[in-house]
Amino acid sequence: MSEQTDLTIYKRYLDLIYYTNDIVRKYPKSETFALVKEIKQSLYTGFKFIMYAIKSYKKNEKLKYLHELDVHLALFKVYVRLSNKYHYITQQNYEAWSKIITDISNMLGGWINSCLKK
Repeated sequence: MSEQTDLTIYKRYLDLIYYTNDIVRKYPKSETFALVKEIKQSLYTGFKFIMYAIKSYKKNEKLKYLHELDVHLALFKVYVRLSNKYHYITQQNYEAWSKIITDISNMLGGWINSCLKK
């Protein structure tokens, strides 16, 4: 994958971080140490894996980090669905959040495929 594409997923993930931080401020206080904590932990761990993958030169190592990121995105999707189910976010927030996550997932899939073809 080219550096340009690496940069694109990096920027889009930063958008996800900004959006997420804005949204979780509106959650009830009772969720601060529960769902909000899990959301943020998964979010920042995923970002860490992006950084590791960008900085990795070995294909197998890069793929390992990309697969870890994929797992964290899947967990993140579940947390967003829970947030919607319990009405901590609006339907509009849910759709916007889902779009960002889908964009990142698509970019990630392309990145993984390009690593597998090398």
